[in-house]
Amino acid sequence: MSNPITSTPITSTLNPEQQEVTGKALQDTVVDLIDLSLIAKQAHWNVVGRQFRSVHLELDELVSAAREFTDAAAERATAIGVSPDGRAETVAKTASTKGFGDGWTKDSDVVAAIVENLRAVIDGLRERITVTEESDPVTQDLLIEIASKLEQLHWMWQAQSA
Repeated sequence: MSNPITSTPITSTLNPEQQEVTGKALQDTVVDLIDLSLIAKQAHWNVVGRQFRSVHLELDELVSAAREFTDAAAERATAIGVSPDGRAETVAKTASTKGFGDGWTKDSDVVAAIVENLRAVIDGLRERITVTEESDPVTQDLLIEIASKLEQLHWMWQAQSA
């Protein structure tokens, strides 16, 4: 027997189709951002090289931004009656990030990996921005805000290896 408290306690102001489209966009964003924060933390702990200190500190900035945006996307999903799923298993199976290797990693390789992962997350966000234009402009605005900041960080990370 299903418990009404855990099944659908939050109703949506969106119609079912809008809720489905928007909920998927938000869920995909949540998992990508969680994985981006984990990738950046892994890199933070394992970066070595001449630019260690600056890369190490910039990774913390990226982690903070990714975590803040994860929370915003998850709370938006909740607001429209969609239960967000940020479990490790879900993230591992569904994130569109490129990943990060294990062990000590040279600073230039960290920069390249972060640029590649930011690009993957931004590409997904841009697709979701388009998809949510009609289904939920409020969510679209949130996704635009996230993409804007991540694109700024993408530029700054690229500039390090130019």
